[in-house]
Amino acid sequence: MENISILAQLVVSISVIIVWVFRYENIVAEFKYYGLSTLVRNCVGASKIVLATLLILGIWYPEFLIPSSLLMASLMLGAQYFHMKVKNPLIKFIPSLVLLFLCVFIAAFNYGLI
Repeated sequence: MENISILAQLVVSISVIIVWVFRYENIVAEFKYYGLSTLVRNCVGASKIVLATLLILGIWYPEFLIPSSLLMASLMLGAQYFHMKVKNPLIKFIPSLVLLFLCVFIAAFNYGLI
């Protein structure tokens, strides 16, 4: 089960880094569509990249896992809210929903609930 948690950490981290670094132009368009400012976009992006890094560091330093996974889950919950707010099709909800569930799994496993 520990290997599954590590895999989940890597999936969340790599996904976030790919989206926020290599697909940044999509993020710019989405945040404009949601009516959010450049400052909010940059703060969310910096937070997600820091949290993704902490999730990777959590492989060796497990004390980072619960706070970073729960904070990342809260950002994914925010993404779900904005998808609902603008009435995006269901397909747009899936990536952040999967990452939300993975973050909750990581936190629950490392807290000893699973």
